[in-house]
Amino acid sequence: MTLTTTLADPAPPTGATPVLSVRDLRISFPSEAGPVEAVRGVSFDLLPGRTLGIVGESGSGKSATAMGIMGLLPPSAALRGQVLLGGRDLIGLGDKELSALRGNSIGMVFQDPLSALTPIFSVGRLLRDALRVHQDLTKRAAWEQAVELLDLVGIPDPRERAKSFPHEFSGGMRQRVVIAMAIANKPSVLVADEPTTALDVTVQAQILDVLRLAQHETGAGLVLITHDLGVVAGHADDIAVMYAGRFVERAGVGELFRRPTMPYTARLLAAVPTVDSGVHRPLVPIGGEPPALVGLPDGCPFASRCAVALDACRTGEPELREVTGHGHVACLRADEIADGSLDPAGGVATVEQSAASGRVAAGEVVLRVEDLVKTFPITKGTLLKRRVGTLRAVNGVSFELRAGQTLGLVGESGSGKTTTLLEVLRLRAPEGGRIEVAGTDVATVETAGRKRELRRDAQIVMQDPLGALDPRLPVFQLLAEPLQAIGRDRESIRSRIHELLTLVGLDASVSDRFPAALSGGQRQRVGIARALATDPKLLALDEPLSALDVSVQAGVINLLARLQRELGLAYLVVAHDLAVVRYICDRIAVMYLGHIVETGDTETIFSDPRHPYTRALLSAIPVPDPERERTRERVVLEGEQPSAARLPAGCAFVDRCPLHRLAPADVRERCRTERPAPAEVAGRPGHEYACHAV
Repeated sequence: MTLTTTLADPAPPTGATPVLSVRDLRISFPSEAGPVEAVRGVSFDLLPGRTLGIVGESGSGKSATAMGIMGLLPPSAALRGQVLLGGRDLIGLGDKELSALRGNSIGMVFQDPLSALTPIFSVGRLLRDALRVHQDLTKRAAWEQAVELLDLVGIPDPRERAKSFPHEFSGGMRQRVVIAMAIANKPSVLVADEPTTALDVTVQAQILDVLRLAQHETGAGLVLITHDLGVVAGHADDIAVMYAGRFVERAGVGELFRRPTMPYTARLLAAVPTVDSGVHRPLVPIGGEPPALVGLPDGCPFASRCAVALDACRTGEPELREVTGHGHVACLRADEIADGSLDPAGGVATVEQSAASGRVAAGEVVLRVEDLVKTFPITKGTLLKRRVGTLRAVNGVSFELRAGQTLGLVGESGSGKTTTLLEVLRLRAPEGGRIEVAGTDVATVETAGRKRELRRDAQIVMQDPLGALDPRLPVFQLLAEPLQAIGRDRESIRSRIHELLTLVGLDASVSDRFPAALSGGQRQRVGIARALATDPKLLALDEPLSALDVSVQAGVINLLARLQRELGLAYLVVAHDLAVVRYICDRIAVMYLGHIVETGDTETIFSDPRHPYTRALLSAIPVPDPERERTRERVVLEGEQPSAARLPAGCAFVDRCPLHRLAPADVRERCRTERPAPAEVAGRPGHEYACHAV
C-alpha cells in the first residue's frame, strides 16, 4: 500500500509542565591527556508531545547527552548536573532504580537495532518481557499486547511475525520493533539517537512516520538526535545545535532555518546539498577541525573556524543568551547577524567550490554494460549443503558511461547497486551479458599481465575510509603501494605521492601519519588519492560520503567535482543520499530488485520522474526547509522489498506499486505476467522507464 501524506505543522508551545528538565548537565571521561569534557553545561526543557532535535558534527556531544539522560554511561564517566524526569532527579540513582524507570517512564530508540535486540529471543518474547517487567500482566495478556504493538508500528501479519527472531527481519522492520519496545509502557519521554542513519530514504520515511505515530499514541516528549538537517526540519518543533559539548544555538525550527544566527549553524546549512532545484550552488565546507575536548583554550571553541570572529571571541567563551525574535545564541555577533547586517558565513569561497559549479563535456565511452546478470546460489544444510534456490541479484542491467560524466546507481538496499559495481571491477567474464572497460571486453582478457594493465584504468573509493586503509601503514606507504604494484621506481613514487597529496588538498605533513591520526575527511581524501595513483579512467565510488559529517561531506563533494573537471574522470557512484546524487551526477539509473526501472539525465529524473518507484524515492528525501518539508506531498511505500530469490513473473515492483491497484484489469494482468520493456519518453532522448501502468 502507498500513502500520500502531508506533514503537519509543529505543535504550538503550551504552558504544560515539562516532562523532562535538564539543568547544567556535564559529562567527562578520563583519558591519558586529561579529562575529556564531552558535555559542558547543557540545559533544556522538554514539553509533552513536542520534539527537540539535537544536531551537530560527530564528537559534539549529542549521543553523550542522550546516554547521560538515560543513565547508560560507562562507570568511568563523571556526571554532574540535574536530569529531572517528572520532578525526580535521575543523577545519582543506582542501576536498580534507573532500571525501574528505563522502558517505563523513559524509552530509547537506539541507532543500531540489531545490537539493541537480544538475538536468542523472538521479537514477541522481547516485547512481552518488556511489558511484564513494568506491569502486572500474565504471559498471555502480555503476548497479546506485544502483537498489538507490532501491528501499531506497521509489522505485517504481526501474530505470526511475533514468533520470528531479530535476524529474520530487515533493518527497517528491526527498527520498528525497537520503537515498539520503547513505547510499550507508554513512557512520557522518548529519546531517539540517530534512528534512521543506516536506512534507505523510503524506509527512513516509514520509520519517521512510525515515530510520529508512537509519539501521538503516548503523548511523549521526543528528543531526536540526528545529523540530517532535513529530518529535523520535518519533524522537530525546536532545535538545539551542539558544538564542542554545549548548545550554541537553540530556537524554534522555523526561526532557525529562516535565519540561522550562530555562524556554525549557518555554515552547517550552507554545506547541505539540496534537492529542491537544479541550481548547483557552491557548497561551503567548514574549514578546520572541531577542537579536542581536552583542555579547551579560552574563548569561543568555534573561533578558529569562524569567518566573522573578532579578537574578543578568542578571549572569552560567550554564554547562550536570548536574541529577540529568534531564540538563544552563544555568539558575540548574534545581534548583527539577526538584523541582517552581517553574513554569518562570511562570504567564504574556495577554489574547489568554484570548480564544483562547472560540468565537464562528455568524452569517449569508458564503461559499457549490456544485459548484465549475476546470481547467487541459495543453499541449505551444514555439512552437506544442497542448492535450494537462486537469488537473482542483477538481472539484465545495461548502461554506458563516458569520460567526464558521473552515473549514479540509486535504489533501496538489496536492489543490486553494489553487486553491479563489483561485477564491473572484477574485470572478468560476467555470468551473463557483457562488460567493456576502456574499450576492452573484459571477457577477452586472458593473461594476468593484461588484467593488471586494465586494473589501472578502473579503481574504487570505499564507503568506510578507516576500514579501507591498512591501519599499520603511514599515508606515504598507503599511496606508494599501488605505484609499486605497477613498477614505478623510488624517485618517481616520491614525486607522484607529492602530486597526489596536492591534488586532493592535503598537506605533505600528513604523509608520515597513520589513518587513525587523521580526521574522517582526511582519510577519505587519502582513499581518493590512492585510487588516483595509477591515473585511472574510471573511478567507482561506493557510498563515498555516507560515513562523513555534512560539513566534511561538502568538502569531498567539491573535491570530486574539481578532480573530474581537471582529469576528465568517469565516476560510477552508488549512493543512498539522493540529494548528493543530484548534486554530483549527470545521469541516474534507478534500480529495483536487480532491474533498472528508469534512467535518464539527473535533472530530467528529478523534475519529471515517470516510474512510480522513482517518484516514491524522490518524495522520501528530507528537505532542509521546514515550510516545504511540512507541506509537500509524499509517497510513502509500505511493506518491504521482496526477496530477489522469488521474483514475480512480471514487473518486479508490482506488489508495492500504487498505480497497479488503480489500473484497468488488462493492465494489472500484464503487470503480473509480463516484464515491462524500457520505453523512451517522447521528446527526451535517453530518458527511459519500464512500466505498463504509466
